[in-house]
Amino acid sequence: MSMLQEFKSFAVKGNVVDLAVAVIIGGAFGKIVDSLVKDIIMPIVGKIFGGLDFSNYYIPLNHQGSNLPLAEAQKAGAVFAYGNFLTIALNFLILAFIIFQMVRVIHRLRREEPAAPAAAAPAEDILLLREIRDALKNQGQQ
Repeated sequence: MSMLQEFKSFAVKGNVVDLAVAVIIGGAFGKIVDSLVKDIIMPIVGKIFGGLDFSNYYIPLNHQGSNLPLAEAQKAGAVFAYGNFLTIALNFLILAFIIFQMVRVIHRLRREEPAAPAAAAPAEDILLLREIRDALKNQGQQ
């Protein structure tokens, strides 16, 4: 088999295609969660904690004033941008919780599927062979 045929066989297998679809959907889903955190949740949390944007919380490491926006402070020197980290960590926690809920629903749906039908009755020849076996056993015991 040539390398091209081997690659084609590998690439069109169900798992590879499923993985590609999952990566694409995961990227889009990540953007949705990022927007949810940035545009909806963090403003509410910021309002609760004094109306400040967490993504602009930082500690300057080069002895400059901390009244500059984060982007300008980073241009001026090194900063410890813990607010941005908190935003990304919250983003991760929300994404992990949503995925956990999705997996729970999928597992619940799998459990609710009807059980497999009972095994079919044995074929007639098997039944006859069992009768012969039992008859021979009974004959040997007498």
